[in-house]
Amino acid sequence: MMEYTTLGETGIEVSRICLGCMSFGSKDWSEWVLEEDDALPIIERAIDLGINFFDTANIYSRGESERILGDALEGRREESVVATKVYNQMREGDPNSGGLSRKTIEQELAASLDRLGMDTVDLYQIHRWDEDTPIETTMRALADAVRQEKVRYLGASSMYAYQFAEALHASDALGLDRFMTMQDHYNLTYREEEREMLPLCQRENVGVIPWSPLARGYLTRPHEEFDTTTRSETDSYTDEGTYAAGGGREINERVQELAEEYDATMAQIGLAWLLHKDWVTAPIVGTTSVEHLEDAVAALDIALPDSDMEYLEEPYEPVPIVGHE
Repeated sequence: MMEYTTLGETGIEVSRICLGCMSFGSKDWSEWVLEEDDALPIIERAIDLGINFFDTANIYSRGESERILGDALEGRREESVVATKVYNQMREGDPNSGGLSRKTIEQELAASLDRLGMDTVDLYQIHRWDEDTPIETTMRALADAVRQEKVRYLGASSMYAYQFAEALHASDALGLDRFMTMQDHYNLTYREEEREMLPLCQRENVGVIPWSPLARGYLTRPHEEFDTTTRSETDSYTDEGTYAAGGGREINERVQELAEEYDATMAQIGLAWLLHKDWVTAPIVGTTSVEHLEDAVAALDIALPDSDMEYLEEPYEPVPIVGHE
């Protein structure tokens, strides 16, 4: 059965698994993406399994992911918790279709709501940090969206902890709505967020919804098979330096070992590790098959003792920061 938890200090109850929708959209955007006819059965099965939390972004297939998700949730909007994002440039030749200026936020939020078929989005997240816009300007624009009832809560995604602290301080000092969630890059083979960002989130009662919880698929199969996947050939995050470095290969082998011991899949072991972390609210799981979605939900039933958690973590070594750009 699905488990639910509170998303930060929002009071919203969300499923412990969030369905990531970057893999739904158009193959013109990326070869591994599923188009609507193949995506809808996965969203339907997610709802059947009790998933009520869905994450997308305007940049995913240039809006097509939002449209597909909105169509899938038609008539079921009230029981769903929907998150989307803003920051990346949407239109070539239009620099104001990206960034975090008031103009960009207002026009891109309107476009996202239109594609989603919604008057209000539950969680509106800045996709990255904007070096060209003062954070006070961004927070004022976002707070206005909340007051206009176009957004219920605000969230952020990958950035440095000092930047996130600056944003929280700015909203508090100005009496504005603050970020309630952090969507950061975190999995067994990439744990740099444990140094500063995750302790900060825990101290500030910020909900944590990690992206790439299975290292773009690196934790779902033996490392020697990973290079054969379409994702590994087309996604820049999956190169050898990201997940195989820093003890990644040995971690992959230990995940294989425990998967056999628990009669589970490697993906289930990788997700179970994340679900045992107190600072994690709900990992964002992207999938291109119903079977893999069902495997992800079944990870909730796996109880890892401290000894196995430590065994999985022991080979990890520091690696360069990835995902803030």
